[in-house]
Amino acid sequence: MKTMTLPEAATLTAWRRPLALLFLMAAAMPIAFSTWSALLNNFVIEVVAFDGSDIGWLHTVREIPGFLAIGVIGLLLFMKEQVLGLVSLILLGVATALTAQFPSLGGILTITMLSSIGFHFFETVNQSLQLQWIDKRRAPQMLGWIMAAGSAATLLSYVLIVSTWRAFDLSFELVYWVSGGATALLAVACFLLYPQFESPEPQIKRIVLRRRYWLYYALQFMSGARRQIFVVFAGFMMVERFGLEVHEITALFLITLLSNMVFAPMMGRVVTLFGERRALVFEYAGLIVVFVSYGGLYWFGWGVLIASALYVVDHIFFALSLALKTYFQKIADPKDIAPTAAVAFTINHIAAVFLPALLGYLWLSSPSSVFVLAACMACISLILALLVPRHPVPGRETIFSRPLPMPAQ
Repeated sequence: MKTMTLPEAATLTAWRRPLALLFLMAAAMPIAFSTWSALLNNFVIEVVAFDGSDIGWLHTVREIPGFLAIGVIGLLLFMKEQVLGLVSLILLGVATALTAQFPSLGGILTITMLSSIGFHFFETVNQSLQLQWIDKRRAPQMLGWIMAAGSAATLLSYVLIVSTWRAFDLSFELVYWVSGGATALLAVACFLLYPQFESPEPQIKRIVLRRRYWLYYALQFMSGARRQIFVVFAGFMMVERFGLEVHEITALFLITLLSNMVFAPMMGRVVTLFGERRALVFEYAGLIVVFVSYGGLYWFGWGVLIASALYVVDHIFFALSLALKTYFQKIADPKDIAPTAAVAFTINHIAAVFLPALLGYLWLSSPSSVFVLAACMACISLILALLVPRHPVPGRETIFSRPLPMPAQ
C-alpha cells in the first residue's frame, strides 16, 4: 500500500482522496451493523426466545469491546490507523454474516462479541481519522454529510429488507450472510484501491489523560450511559409491547434513516452557525422530553404511532452528537486525537458494560422506570453542556477556564 501525505493526496482523482475513503467506510459499516440491528430483536425473540433480561445481557456483552477500545492504542504500535480500521471493518462483516449460525444464548453472545470488536475498534479509528483528515472549519458540515452517507447505506439495506422479506420469504440466515459479506468485501476493496494516507501530525501512541479535557470525558460518559438505554430497550419495546414484525420494525428504521439523511447535514450547519454549546443544550433538552414521553407509553397507554414518532425524533436529536466531536477537535492538541479517541470510546462505554444487564432486570418489573432513568441522565448531560464555552479553544475548554497566552512575536 503506497503512502501519501494529505497534500500529495490532493493531487489524486476525487474518488481516491482521503475524504472519499471516509465516505466509503462510513457507508460500508452500516450495511452490516444496521441490518444486524434491524433483525436482532425479532431474531432473538422468535428464534432464541429472549426476554428482557437476556437482551440486557446481550448488549452488555456487545459493549465490552467498546470499554476495551483503549486497546487500540496498543495495536497502533504495530499497524497504521487506516489499516486497523479496515481490518476491524472486515471482522464486523464476517461476524455479522455468521450471526444466524448460532441460534442459542451462548452462540449469540459469542458472535456478538466478535462483531462488536470489529464495530467498536472501527468506530474508534474512524472518528480519529475524521478529526485528523478534515479541516476544523469544514468539520461540522463534512461530519454531517458523512453521517448522511452512512444513513443512505442503511436506507438501502432497509429498503431491501422491507421490499423482499415477506415477498420472497427471506430467512435471517440469508440476510445476515448478504449484509455481512457486502461490508467485508467493501473493506477489502478500500484496502486495495486506496493508498496509505499520512496524517499531518504524528499521533501519540500511549494512553493520554489530560485534566483540561475533563468536561469532554464527562460528556462522553453520560452520552454512553444515556444512549445505551435507548439502543437496548427502545427497539426491543417496539417488538415486545407492540408486536412489530421484521418488515414493520425495519420500515420504522427506514423512516428514521430518511429523516437522518435530511437532518444530519442540516445539524452540521446548525453547529457551524450556533456553536457546540447551544447545539448540545438543544439536543439534551429534547432528549429529556423524548425519554419522559417514552415513560408515558406505559403510564397513559399511548399507541404504536406515538412510540414510532418518538423513535424518529430521538434519532434526529442524535444527529447533533457531532457537536461533541467538533468540540474536542477545537480544544485538542492535534497529536492527542488518536489516543484520546480511544480513551473517550472507553469512557463512553463504562456504563454500557453494566447498565444493559442491570436494567434488563428492572425492565421485567417496570419498563417505564428505565426511560425515566434515561431522562435523568439527559438532565445531567444538559447541566454539563452549559459548561461548554461559546468559542472553545485550547485553554478555554470550559466556561471557567481562560485561553492560553499567545506566543511572543
